[in-house]
Amino acid sequence: MSIRQEKFAGLIQEYLAEIFRLESASFNNEFITISKVEISPDLGYAKIYVSFISPKNIKLVMDLIELNSKEIRRELAKKIRKQARIVPELKFFVDDSLDYVFHMEQVLKNVKSEDEKKGNNN
Repeated sequence: MSIRQEKFAGLIQEYLAEIFRLESASFNNEFITISKVEISPDLGYAKIYVSFISPKNIKLVMDLIELNSKEIRRELAKKIRKQARIVPELKFFVDDSLDYVFHMEQVLKNVKSEDEKKGNNN
């Protein structure tokens, strides 16, 4: 990604985080974080990766995000209108990398506890 894309992605990430924080009631009161934003070279398309802290129902929240995506884009346009000419199309994805980290930590704990049990039996 170019420096221009990175700066624009950072700007979008910051403002979207604010939008989700202020509008959490619209998204089932979930705590939503914007973990990553990828911008196309022409700045016309953005992939937004969202993650959740202890979600109750990820599918429901993602459906709510998709349902409100035009309103989210409109709010974003209000916030960046003096800094950018283009308001990119937004596409939202679940970032499950944090779930993977938690899973791997659990696997390592299980392996360690099995090793300790084997060590105590010898």
